[in-house]
Amino acid sequence: MEDLSTIINKVQSSEELDFDDGLLLMESRNLSLIGALADNVRKKTVGDHVMFVTNCHINYSNVCNSKCKFCAYFREEGQDGAFTLSIDEIMEKAEKASNNGATELHIVGSLNPKLPFEYYEEILIKIHEKYPALSLKAYTAVEISHLSHICGMSVREVLLRLKKAGLTGLPGGGGEIFNERTRKQVCPDKISGERWLNVMEIAHGLGIKSNATMLYGHIETHEDIVDHILRIRELQKKTHGFQAFIPLRFHPDNTYLQKNGIVTEGPTGFQDLKTIAVARLLLNGYINNIKSYWVMLGEKMSQIALAYGANDIDGTVMEERITHAAGGAAPEYMPKDRLIYLIRNAGRIPVERTSNYEIIREY
Repeated sequence: MEDLSTIINKVQSSEELDFDDGLLLMESRNLSLIGALADNVRKKTVGDHVMFVTNCHINYSNVCNSKCKFCAYFREEGQDGAFTLSIDEIMEKAEKASNNGATELHIVGSLNPKLPFEYYEEILIKIHEKYPALSLKAYTAVEISHLSHICGMSVREVLLRLKKAGLTGLPGGGGEIFNERTRKQVCPDKISGERWLNVMEIAHGLGIKSNATMLYGHIETHEDIVDHILRIRELQKKTHGFQAFIPLRFHPDNTYLQKNGIVTEGPTGFQDLKTIAVARLLLNGYINNIKSYWVMLGEKMSQIALAYGANDIDGTVMEERITHAAGGAAPEYMPKDRLIYLIRNAGRIPVERTSNYEIIREY
C-alpha cells in the first residue's frame, strides 16, 4: 500500500496539495483512506448539508459543428433526430418548469451554425421578462466563444449583452479535459482548454459566476486529471468565480469512441469515487461545492459519493437529453421528495438552494 502520510499531514494542516500529491492520490488503490480524508475535509468545510436545486434543463438544439468524439447527442443538419427549438417551444418549457416550482433554468445546446446571436439573446430576454425570479444559467464557455466568433463581438461584449438580457450564470460544460494532446483526440474542433479558462475569467470579471466541469473515464491519464483540476484551482485563486466543481462521468454508448473500439466501457465505481474524493482534496479551500451529479452517476453512486467528498447532488434536472443520448440510465427527472429521501438516507441534511448557493429551505 502506498505511503500517503505526507498527504495526510498536509490535509490535516490545511496545506495546499501540489501536482505530485494529486498524482499519488490518483494512482493509489487506497480508496477507503482517500475517501475518509475527503469526507473529513467536506465536513470541516461545508458541514453535513447536502445541497440541491429545483431546476430544469432546456437543450435548445443538437445540430453541432463540433462533433466531439465522446458525444452521442449531436446531429448534422437534416440528419434523423436533428432538432432546433423555436423560441415559443422554449417558452413552453420555461412555463412548465416555473409551474413545477423550478428556481433555475439550465440552458445549453450546441454550436449550431445557422442560429444567430439574436436567437440566444431573445431566449433570455423573453424568459426573464415573463419569469423574472428564475435564475438563467445559460450557455457554456464553448457556446460563448462560438457566439463571439459568429457575431464579431468580443467575449466580453457577448457576455455583457447576455447579462443585460437576463443571464445570471454560466454552466460549467465544455471543460472536458484541458490537456491539449488528449483534447485534440476527443474533441479536435472544440476550443482549447486555455480558451475555456479565458472565457470563464472574463465572465467572472463581469460578476457572472459559473461552475467548472471535467469529463473523465475516456482516454485521459491521471496526469491529465490532476492538471485539469489544478488549472481550475489557479483560476479560482484569481477570480473566486467558480461556485461548484462537477466531475462528469463519461458515458460511451452511441459515441465515436465506442463505435471505433477506442473506449468500450465507462469508468468503474472505484474511478467515480476516487475522482470526486481527489477533487475535494485538491480544491480544498478554493471551491467548496463538489457535485455528485446523479444524472451521470446514477442514484446509488451519487448517494455513496456523499461519503467521498461531495456535498451537492445537483437538482431535479427536468428533461436532460445529453447524457441520456449516450446511454445514461438514470431517470430523466428526479422529484424533490426523492432527492430529499436519498440525502437523508445517506445520513446528511437536505438543503434546497438557489443557483448562488443561498439556502431556500433546510429539510
